[in-house]
Amino acid sequence: MAPAVLVSDLSHLANSSATPDQLARSASQVQGVPSDVEAGVRYYASTVIQAAGILLRLPQPTIAEAIIIFTRFWLGPTGGNLLEFNAQDVAAAALYLVIKPGPYPLNPRQILNAFFYVRSSPAIQQSWQGSAEDAQIPLYSEGSYQVDRAALINAESQILKTLGFQTQVALPHPLCLYYLQTLGILTADEGHELARRAHAHLNSALFSPQLIYLTHQPNSLAVAAIYLAARETEVNLPQEPWWEVFDVDREELGFLVVALTSIDGFVEEQKARYSKHPPPLTAQEIRAEIELQA
Repeated sequence: MAPAVLVSDLSHLANSSATPDQLARSASQVQGVPSDVEAGVRYYASTVIQAAGILLRLPQPTIAEAIIIFTRFWLGPTGGNLLEFNAQDVAAAALYLVIKPGPYPLNPRQILNAFFYVRSSPAIQQSWQGSAEDAQIPLYSEGSYQVDRAALINAESQILKTLGFQTQVALPHPLCLYYLQTLGILTADEGHELARRAHAHLNSALFSPQLIYLTHQPNSLAVAAIYLAARETEVNLPQEPWWEVFDVDREELGFLVVALTSIDGFVEEQKARYSKHPPPLTAQEIRAEIELQA
């Protein structure tokens, strides 16, 4: 297997990586949004995309693409500004944008209904109110829908403009299975559990505060997920540095494994932070959050 063929010669298996300048400072931070608030908004909006996608019975790759496009939009000083665009509108638009050319035709009403339900459901309210006994889903009026639909369409155009219509997303999930087959793992009894855990790590990585889907290529993410899953399931992999066959060096592998293992801690921090009130997902809510921190 030639490592260069896996990534370098097949552009559809690679993503454009974020530059150091883009990672150093975002448009939101330039306008005064603290980095911890920005990270929290990104995380919670991504969880709304995930939950809405599941509610709409969309496959995980489609949901993952939407989360990645959503995350890309806020990247760098020329990206979207959380004080200008509502994160919840951009999240809905990202999912709509991914669905449009695919085999899952959903209209804006279906998407917005799902987003409204996710944000208003008793189970979600319980996460920050402590009890869902008296929680009810409010009526999603036609007037509210029309306002949200206009915001979705506007956010969609802003995403395309900001990303220069570059919305291709290469995911590591297919590579993960291919690599496991190459390593001869899937034929073993414990191979299916390893594959399940590896895919779970790849899905969790979508919420990484280090934005590893924007900084590393799919082959590297797949290798790191396999390595960590093998360690957790105690499956023996080849003694030699097998990751080099897939064009990943030891230093990158180590960084990604640490990033993957740190996600649970980040999630717990966010849950604790918003245990009393809902996370801010609009520009107005974010301004209020910043004022509380001042």
